[in-house]
Amino acid sequence: MSKAREAVREHAALVKEIRQHDRLYYELSQPSISDAEYDALFQRLKEIEAAHPELATPDSPTQRVGGRAAEGFAKSRHLRPMLSLDNAFEEADVIEFDRRIRRFLRLAEDEAIAYTAEPKIDGLSANLLYRRGELAGGATRGDGMVGEDVTQNMRTIADIPRRLQGKDVPELIEIRGEVYMSHAEFERLNAEQEAAGKPVYVNPRNAAAGSLRQLDPAVTAKRKLHFFAYGWGEASAVPAPTQWGMLDLLKRFGLPTNPLGRRVGGVAEAIAFYREIEAGRGRLGYDIDGIVYKVDRLDWQERLGFVSRNPRWAIAHKFRAEQAETELLGIDIQVGRTGALTPVARLKPVFVGGVSVSNATLHNEDEIHRKDIRVGDRVVIQRAGDVIPQVVRVLTDKRPRGAVPFVFPERCPACGSHAVREVNPRTGRADAVRRCTGGLVCPAQAVERLRHFVQRDAFDIEGLGEKQIQALYDWGVVMQPADLFTLAERNRRAHPPLQEREGWGEVSVANLLAAIEARREIGLDRFIHALGIRHVGQATARLLAQNYGSVRHWLASMKAAADHDGEAWSELNAIDGIGEVMAEAIVDFCIEPHNLRAIEALLAQIRVADFEKPATGASKVAGLTVVFTGTLETMTRDEAKARAQALGAKVAGSVSKKTDYVVAGADAGSKLAKAREAGVKVLSEREWLDLIGA
Repeated sequence: MSKAREAVREHAALVKEIRQHDRLYYELSQPSISDAEYDALFQRLKEIEAAHPELATPDSPTQRVGGRAAEGFAKSRHLRPMLSLDNAFEEADVIEFDRRIRRFLRLAEDEAIAYTAEPKIDGLSANLLYRRGELAGGATRGDGMVGEDVTQNMRTIADIPRRLQGKDVPELIEIRGEVYMSHAEFERLNAEQEAAGKPVYVNPRNAAAGSLRQLDPAVTAKRKLHFFAYGWGEASAVPAPTQWGMLDLLKRFGLPTNPLGRRVGGVAEAIAFYREIEAGRGRLGYDIDGIVYKVDRLDWQERLGFVSRNPRWAIAHKFRAEQAETELLGIDIQVGRTGALTPVARLKPVFVGGVSVSNATLHNEDEIHRKDIRVGDRVVIQRAGDVIPQVVRVLTDKRPRGAVPFVFPERCPACGSHAVREVNPRTGRADAVRRCTGGLVCPAQAVERLRHFVQRDAFDIEGLGEKQIQALYDWGVVMQPADLFTLAERNRRAHPPLQEREGWGEVSVANLLAAIEARREIGLDRFIHALGIRHVGQATARLLAQNYGSVRHWLASMKAAADHDGEAWSELNAIDGIGEVMAEAIVDFCIEPHNLRAIEALLAQIRVADFEKPATGASKVAGLTVVFTGTLETMTRDEAKARAQALGAKVAGSVSKKTDYVVAGADAGSKLAKAREAGVKVLSEREWLDLIGA
């Protein structure tokens, strides 16, 4: 197996695992692993994507914020997305962050970059909306676009003013900040929980999240939560030219900001501040897990912009790992939606930095063998950045007698099918992941595929949670997606029908059938995402829908793309964000006979609406395909691409017949030659800037 395919397989396993941990952390406030392990998984994912850029797709966890809004509250859409920060774990990472900014802005080495530096609060990110100075709404971050509307609960937090003060208050402003709980209040709350026979919270962060998400605001009010403002989102006016100036204004508006925040004159001062705060963090009375650095000048922030899910102008410098010792009680094997067998360490619960850790992923069987991890071992658990865990090492001197090497199963624990590791015939190297071969019969995979199909960002069928999907599958009622849309007819002939089964009733079945009926029409992007193609999430599905327009055109194009020498293959690879590895995964899925039969059965029951392009406004380049080549003078290539995409243009990495413009800078090479051969219009950098009105 080629290194590229090995990378694809490991990448897919990591993506699935990280998404599950994101759900536990962001949506349920119940992380199952510590920061250290999560950060280790995330760092490994970034390493793979750095070596294989084509895997860094728009739907990768490295490109997105963690979770969607939880159930139980109305949804609240942020006026401007709440994105997350890239992490730095070493001082060298911070120095490189500073260098990247200099390269992007083309600054001289001796030109100072001032930063704001603030403690990174380990709480729950929140967004406050003020209109004409009055608090109009409050929401959690959710997936960065849509959060939970917790306005009434926010109003109970004494730190949050009902009305902003001062003359410079904008007509409209979103305030970004962190809701947290002090150590003293955390201890008081857990003492009350224990006395009442209720479960205690594992750490102040979970306690703050659980308190803010109470359906009764009176309960939230009793919890004495706190709030620190650290920034803003949408604003009708930004009355200061710097981040530090805006923080000062927020303070004057009556919003609490962290008193430890500081404006530093460069990267050396930033690192010195980090060391100072790290040394005294235990005396703060609340949890922090690092320091956040932000470029102080707002005009530079605007130029730097964003990359995937992170601003280029900010980074979180995480604190060093905390470790603890515990016993490995067992190794469980989980089977994922793609058939990957993932080992999970089951641990004797241990507190690390205030979090009870009972599970840790072991990645794959090679990791188990490399560290010689055995059931019964004493192991060291590490938490980096104070949120998630990993098994660092085995304490072999404490190994109990009789502990034997772990034998990884060669049969799937879910269905008994053979589980194999593909071997590269040239190198003799086995794939890192062992996979179940019973894809069509394995209940672990079938149920996961159906769960993915009905989830909110796919077909969004209400009333079909994990338990309902599992029950329908176990009863043989729904085995593939198309079965959902014939459920009403088959249920009329079933003995007993659903409404007579335990846990179901006339009302619930009627509601379910109505929810299914309401989803017989779906947009192309959601349809593609619902199919569960490897590497294809919401963002990539939208790219495909945008470029192909209709489901029949997309399917026909993917079939044609099986010819790697043909135009369809070139056009697919030319889409910015879709590299060769992803293109292969999409084409392989669409030409597989079993998949085609399932898709045709589904299309016989539903209507897939053609992709509707969003309103383009006054942009002259919206919907056009642009290729940049050569060295630009007034901006970097990344800045040029970001600006074009913001105007609605599609940025491609190669020239094809569908390219509208090639923007050529100095030393343009083969792309310029190909554009001239194909008769594509070539613009100079100045002509491009004139076209977009820059």
